[in-house]
Amino acid sequence: MWFVATVLAATPVAAVSVFRAVQVAWPRPVVQLLSFTPWLVLPAAVGLACAALSRRAWLLATTASLLALQLFWLFPLGHARPTQAADTRRVELKVMNINAQLGRADAAEIVRLVRDNGIGLLAVEEYTPALEDRLAAEGLASLLPNRISRPDGRASGAAVYSLHPLRLTGAVPDSQFLMPMVRLDLHSAGDSAGDSAGQTSLEVTIVHAKPPVDAGVVQWRQDLAALGKVAARPGNVVLIGDFNATYDHAEFRQLLAGAGGRPTVDVGVAAGSRLIPTWPMDGLPLPGIVIDHILTNPEISGGAYSVHPVPGTDHAAILATLSIPVEG
Repeated sequence: MWFVATVLAATPVAAVSVFRAVQVAWPRPVVQLLSFTPWLVLPAAVGLACAALSRRAWLLATTASLLALQLFWLFPLGHARPTQAADTRRVELKVMNINAQLGRADAAEIVRLVRDNGIGLLAVEEYTPALEDRLAAEGLASLLPNRISRPDGRASGAAVYSLHPLRLTGAVPDSQFLMPMVRLDLHSAGDSAGDSAGQTSLEVTIVHAKPPVDAGVVQWRQDLAALGKVAARPGNVVLIGDFNATYDHAEFRQLLAGAGGRPTVDVGVAAGSRLIPTWPMDGLPLPGIVIDHILTNPEISGGAYSVHPVPGTDHAAILATLSIPVEG
């Protein structure tokens, strides 16, 4: 009995482990399955317990190896970490992201999070005209007076609100959803706007990659590859939003590793919060996964990372404080 139970628990773990370990362009069902890799630690542990009860040494060794592999993937050691120089002048910026799920997110809760956490930059995906009106009615402009937005009645709208002046510099090319790129000019505390010694610029990309559903897996890969090229640009760079990808996707790990020419740091992973899910917060009865991220170049350090559910949307809001080096 225990032998059969062990096989039933360990076989799916072994199968998905092969998909996770072999970095090829897997088809859509495998890509979707890989999103839930962290949850395999549960059947792996069950398999180990059943193997121990079966009293078969080879089975115990096999299931122990499977569990060790899952734990290794749960707590990765090889990802990039911030490389903060002790003598570098820095500017702090508190950032927040929310995918509003076709504009249905609770505007009052979004504004409350901005106000209570002193957010200086808010990124919104699936931004609609109705949400724009509700955010205005809740007084968001009094907190973040600068805005670049393109509302859309479907999922392709996007917006960025900022305490600091913004200018649009472009958009990620060939994407189905709008992914605008904006530039902020920041000043370190105590420096005036005219003091160039305390000034730095920050390029922010609002991310909304195509989800790997139906025929979208090809576009999903193209979006992540394009984001890798954006991340490789010189200077201070932040990519924030809904990547529709987890750390267990090879395509996302390649983005972090610098496939586009420069590595990036996942602020959530670096903060030890890789397992705090951001989707789905409601709706689909699925195990939670992390598909919303804040990525930076290694010279930017991040802290105070947190995840907050927002009524009306199946995505959580993610918040972090970024410490950005002053250029020059």
